[in-house]
Amino acid sequence: MGEVLSKEELEAAHCWEADDHVPRRPEMTAFRRRLRYHQAQWREAQGHPIGSQPIAPKPNAGAVRLVGSRLPLAYARETGANFLTAGAHEAARARTSITELHQSFDHQRLWADLLWSPSLAFNLFGDLAADLGLADGAVHAWLPDVPGTVADVRFAHSPGRLDPAWLGNLVAFDVGFVLDLGDGTQGIVGVVSAYHQVNKPQPPKPSRLPRYREITDKSGFFGPGAIDPVNGTELIHIWLDHLLVLSMLQHPSRTWRWGRLVVVHPAGNTDFADACRRYRALLVDQSTFASATVEDLLDANVLPAHTATALRKRYIPLEEETRS
Repeated sequence: MGEVLSKEELEAAHCWEADDHVPRRPEMTAFRRRLRYHQAQWREAQGHPIGSQPIAPKPNAGAVRLVGSRLPLAYARETGANFLTAGAHEAARARTSITELHQSFDHQRLWADLLWSPSLAFNLFGDLAADLGLADGAVHAWLPDVPGTVADVRFAHSPGRLDPAWLGNLVAFDVGFVLDLGDGTQGIVGVVSAYHQVNKPQPPKPSRLPRYREITDKSGFFGPGAIDPVNGTELIHIWLDHLLVLSMLQHPSRTWRWGRLVVVHPAGNTDFADACRRYRALLVDQSTFASATVEDLLDANVLPAHTATALRKRYIPLEEETRS
């Protein structure tokens, strides 16, 4: 990731954020700071104005500070500047024009936070939403064993939030590729993206844990004692995303016959790379779980060339990147 950025350099770019520090993980701290700085540099190079914390300041509501990795919210909504292509912008506009039942969706970050992983998902996959033939080719290039054909691309999607017939919580995919399996049933490739964030331990609600255990045990994909290493640990988020796929495969409707969760992250995000490796080791059958780097997806050369170029420039800092 190049040289470690100094506090003075980061402060000059309005990129010194205490939250970027990862205890006992200096390489992840440096990575997160580099990504924030890189987004600020990208914003300036594109001529976009600087945003703030809070994202949407209110008059006489306290201190406001500049944040180099954000856009002003009104400007971001008017221009769609967080989105790299017309396809990504249109996908974001279409998704924010509807509301799925019980959805938890941060509209402000989607439009104005340059580090926001769901925005990365729109940028990576937005062109595919407008062209299902392109989507089908891309999915089968990335995951050659996927059956059927891509019939729909759904962003920030869950088949049923808080519905105990599914997972019973608010977890959703950043992107869901719905597959037509040709026999009246469907498949799902659920994608969750991780750009700047790290995994943090979080205890599940006790009332929901029995349902999580039920899905885990019924699936037959986990080795003995697998729940303990994930329940309440930093692996819980991957586990719950995976359980959403498995809940679809177990749903009484029998609509969903095939499924897989795919975690997408930059190669430099060693926190997610390590978490995926550790999670994969808990599975006796890995057919419903996979991970890939952003670089892997781009190297497959299945996205439009201009989109891939814009994604590399925006999301993958170069070691030789010049600092100003």
